[in-house]
This record gives sequence, C-alpha cells and structure tokens, in this order.
Amino acid sequence: MAAPMENTPKILILTGEASGDLYGAQIASAMREVDPTLAFYGVGGIHMRASAVNLLADVSELGVVGFTEVLGKLGRIRTLFSRLRRFLSTDRPALVILIDYPGFNLRFARVAKESGIPVLYYISPKIWAWGAGRIRTIKETVNKMAVIFPFEVPLYEKAGVDVTYVGHPLLDIVKADGSVPEIRQRLGLAPDRGTVALLPGSRQGEVDRLLAPMLGAADILRQRLPDLQFLLPLADTLSEDLLRNRMKQSTVPIHLVRRDTYSAVAASDAAIVASGTATLETALLGIPMVIVYKVSPLTYPLARLVIRIDHIGLPNIIAGRTVVPELIQGDASPERIAETILPLLTDNQRRTAMTDAFAEVRRKLGTGGAARNTARIACAMALEKGVRS
Repeated sequence: MAAPMENTPKILILTGEASGDLYGAQIASAMREVDPTLAFYGVGGIHMRASAVNLLADVSELGVVGFTEVLGKLGRIRTLFSRLRRFLSTDRPALVILIDYPGFNLRFARVAKESGIPVLYYISPKIWAWGAGRIRTIKETVNKMAVIFPFEVPLYEKAGVDVTYVGHPLLDIVKADGSVPEIRQRLGLAPDRGTVALLPGSRQGEVDRLLAPMLGAADILRQRLPDLQFLLPLADTLSEDLLRNRMKQSTVPIHLVRRDTYSAVAASDAAIVASGTATLETALLGIPMVIVYKVSPLTYPLARLVIRIDHIGLPNIIAGRTVVPELIQGDASPERIAETILPLLTDNQRRTAMTDAFAEVRRKLGTGGAARNTARIACAMALEKGVRS
C-alpha cells in the first residue's frame, strides 16, 4: 500500500470487534467514494484491511466479553491506547470515527476532544440497556452520534447530544448467495438433510464458554434426529486450527465454513447463536434460532446489577418481547439447548411464528444506507475541520 502524501487528510477509525471491522470497512469505502484523497488508519480486521485502511492493531487482539475478562488483556489495551494517543499528536487526523466498543472508545473520545480533533460515534453504546451514565460522557466528548436504531434518537436528543439516525448497516449487508440447495451443494452438504448452524461467537472467550455446550447439544440432537447435519461458520477473528481441535471432542461431524457465513446460516433450518450481532443477522436471514449466553461466574452477577432490560438478544430487544428463547449461564447446557431447539426443527407452527416475528424486527429496523449516510456526515466533519485548521 502506497504511503499517503503529507497533506492528505487522515481519518482514524477505531473498533474492537469483528462486526465493527465490517462496518468500518463499509465507512472507509463509502467515504472514499465521496473524497478519493482521504487516507484511512485504524484498529480493525480483514475487512478494513481489504478496504485499504492502514491497521495500527488487529481486533483479534482486543475482543473480550465481560468485566473480569478484560483484565487478561489490560496490558495490551493500555499499550494500544498509548500508541493511538501518539498517533493523534504526530499525524493529526481530520476526524476520529468510533464504532461501538465503548469501554475503550469513550476513553479515547476524551483524548481526541482534548486534542481538538472532532469525533463521530457510529453504532452507539447500548445506553438503553446499561451504562445510561455514559450519555453524559458522550455529550462532553463526542461531536456527533450516528445511530442505527430509530428509538435511540430521542434518548440523545433529550440529553442535548447532536444525533442523526442513519439506517441500519445490516440491512445492506445480510444476504445469502444462492438458493438453499445451491448453497448446501457448494458447501459440500447433503441438500436434503436437516441442517443446524452453530455460531459460538467471534471472540475467543465466547468460544471457550459456548462451543462445548453447543457440541454437546449437537450430539443429543443427532441421537433424536439421526439425519441432521451441522455446520459452523468461522469468524474471521478466530483460528481455524483451534476450532478444529475443539470440534474433535464431538462425536458428530461439524462442517466448518470459512468466509461464507450468511449463506451458510441461510442454508440452515435452525441455529444456535451466541448473543450479539449474529442474532440479528440470523433473524434478518429468517432462520429460527436459540440464543445462548455465558460469561464468567464473577462477571454475571455484576452484569445483572447494571443491565436495565429484560432481554439480551437483539431480536427480542428490537421486538420488545420474547420472540427467540434465551438460555443464559447455567441454562445454556447441552440438554437445555437441544430441548429448546428441537421444536424449531420439527414443529412448523413454531417455526412460522418465529419467522413472522423476524419480519416485524426487520420493519422496526427502518431503512438501509447506513454506511453511505454516515460517510456523508463524516466527510462533512472532516472538511469542516480542514477549513478551520
């Protein structure tokens, strides 16, 4: 990649998760369409790298779930924070774009603000679920919020934060490539056998806690429905060798799928999904699912103290009711997972009720075009900074 010219406007994009890497890549590509002279730097993964973003660190080094789990990567996180602080001083980007990952990004927003660099926050922290006090920090440190849920707008407006609803990025991204028989044939699966997708998350900690009970559930399901086949789409942030070694503990063959996640999920009859963005992606593909969630025994009681909503799964939060079963902590056992997903494989009425609810979720998300709309805002902010400088 050629080095940018000295006077080229620089944009710094920061995320700490696999989904944010995808969104960051979209933003960089959309901004470059508006202004091809921009140079991009950031923390991301393979998608941002493919969109010509000069990576200062990889998201695979950062992604953790839970309060106590952060401690294991605290040294690495502090080192990166110092490196990015130096980047602000030496390279003076025209704009900082923060994507989700609030524990890190909100601290960095304050540093950017103190350095006189404008901050655009895309994919809001979930202040409606927990951490409502963060809205005060956002008001003090963030110049503009670009939010992806319509219901987030009045929350920020009430607090006096400059906010715009830009649409939801997944509405433009989540698509399958081909019909179910075509996809199964392409993936080397039997086209006429029932298929279950296992999605244990994109972070190593999630896989450590969730893969074993998912594999256990697969063993139980295969005993009940011997014709079932199982697939596991591999997140870009995870090691294929590590996953293959873990899957050896299962007596059931698991077909590992690399870089064809949406098609793989769309070709499934049901899915077992770790709580997170993947639950909404699965809902948009119309695939019945069970949501599972586990954190460390120390983290869970702390989380219960601060979370202010009744659900953890995005489809349920958006619908405002339970449309997908949620199995949390001890309930996310092989037996309970198998017991809960079995009706979604055998009862057409249950399947139809859930897919109908997913159509409601899609309607509530509003419109697409999030990357394009956010790119216009970002380019305007960067240009304004350049004029003022």
